[in-house]
Amino acid sequence: MVYQKELEFLINVFNKCHVDAVILNENSLEEKENEYNNFLSTRNYIKNNLALLKSENLYKLTDDFGLCYRFLLLPGQPVKSALFIGPFLSIKMPEQRILEISESNDFPPKQYNFLLEFYSSLPVLAENSQLLTMLTAFCEILWGTPSFLTTDFLNENLFSGAPFSKTLLNADPASSLIKKEAIERRYAFENELIRAVASGQTQFESNFISPLSNEVFEKRTPDPLQNAKNYCIIMNTLLRKGAEQGGVHPVYLNQISSEFALKIENISSAVVVQDLMREMFRSYCRLVRKHNIRPYTPIVQKTVLLIDSDLSNDLSSKTIANHLGVSLGYLCSVFKKETGKTISQYVCHRRMDYAQHLLSTSNLQIQTIALHCGIMDVQYFSKQFKRVKGKTPSNFRRQKK
Repeated sequence: MVYQKELEFLINVFNKCHVDAVILNENSLEEKENEYNNFLSTRNYIKNNLALLKSENLYKLTDDFGLCYRFLLLPGQPVKSALFIGPFLSIKMPEQRILEISESNDFPPKQYNFLLEFYSSLPVLAENSQLLTMLTAFCEILWGTPSFLTTDFLNENLFSGAPFSKTLLNADPASSLIKKEAIERRYAFENELIRAVASGQTQFESNFISPLSNEVFEKRTPDPLQNAKNYCIIMNTLLRKGAEQGGVHPVYLNQISSEFALKIENISSAVVVQDLMREMFRSYCRLVRKHNIRPYTPIVQKTVLLIDSDLSNDLSSKTIANHLGVSLGYLCSVFKKETGKTISQYVCHRRMDYAQHLLSTSNLQIQTIALHCGIMDVQYFSKQFKRVKGKTPSNFRRQKK
């Protein structure tokens, strides 16, 4: 198949985003329905009725329980096969709607928490989401045209029974398969988040900071604001672990983690949570890219930490070499070889970065900022700042206001 690599990539992306994507044909493995919800019965129904599907059609299906699916025939297969994606939700399922589903299907009230857990375990994909846009782009490649049919799939035989088996509904919800699936999904999400941050991969922000992200975390209180704070506290911890795995020293981790802990404590509305999560994700990824000292030898790691721990200190190469108990020539040679900069260049850039931060976030006088950066002469400080940043400190601050 000429599209095999694209198909494998698409399936991999959906699965990494916790959306089931499988190929169905007569050789695909049969799945038991006695312990699962209706998405397996839907999947098996499509598998057993591939003759109903037409070529160059992208099928959409939303059942009476709000579960969404996409599927399509794959051309050029040895046996008739379909790509099947789902279930997922188009919007977060309102609790009132879950109550109505429970009532219309005669589910006992004690199973309401079970249903909440089930719907919370499902990913949310809006029609214009990146994943569904990727699916559309795949169809254009597959069929060689941007003009193809998107068809609502309807078949009354598909929904002849309740979506949840009696066995499952009568079981202890705490030990149910859905509970297990939700926990597994949560841990998979956490591991992927840690891996992304450890690599400093800001491009994967949308995979984690989305409606899906909030659904991954367990709702521990009925208070939306407290839940929002809980989400952020968990994210802060996971992001810190990811940055630590990415080779960032605890000195930097403690500073950024404390700053975000204060911001989390001051949250006054759940509306700001996603923006704060985005800020946290980006900041920890930048920290990994900027302060990853893991590739360096111990002597260079110690030098970098000594410099960054207090930029107002005397940070001449000779002073650092004496502090570390090594020869000046050896330290300068190893540092330049591993970092690509001389010690004085590294110190200068770190000081100017810190000056830029203080100019952007404080009202300190420029002379005071220079002192915080270890430079006594304010005119020399201004020349260094303009050389590195392209603007004088005064012009930089005016443009930031």
